[in-house]
Amino acid sequence: MVKIVLIDDDPISTFVTEKLISKNIKEPCEIFKFDKATDALERITNINPNYLFLDLNMPEMNGWEFLDAFTSRETHYPEIYILSSSVDESDINKAMNYSVVKRYLSKPLVKKYIRTIFN
Repeated sequence: MVKIVLIDDDPISTFVTEKLISKNIKEPCEIFKFDKATDALERITNINPNYLFLDLNMPEMNGWEFLDAFTSRETHYPEIYILSSSVDESDINKAMNYSVVKRYLSKPLVKKYIRTIFN
């Protein structure tokens, strides 16, 4: 079973991403959704996901703070994809400075990216 974590405070974006993944992934999957990065950070070790989709702009703890906290305490990392509405070049470059980040994707997620990630 493939375990996927979505961390995004936008319920519409989360809904669209979840539906797109479930309709286009071939193997059985379980999707865990968090609207707060702090909640995800508390539970992620128990979930042990294969993939993680992370929004950057969130209240309380943003995506960068999540990445810093997560990478400082974990030794096994899922494939991490930044999923953001920001097209700021500095955000894209900053994301790629994290060795655990596989790719920076713009919202909304499209079928082409899902097929590339899960095939």
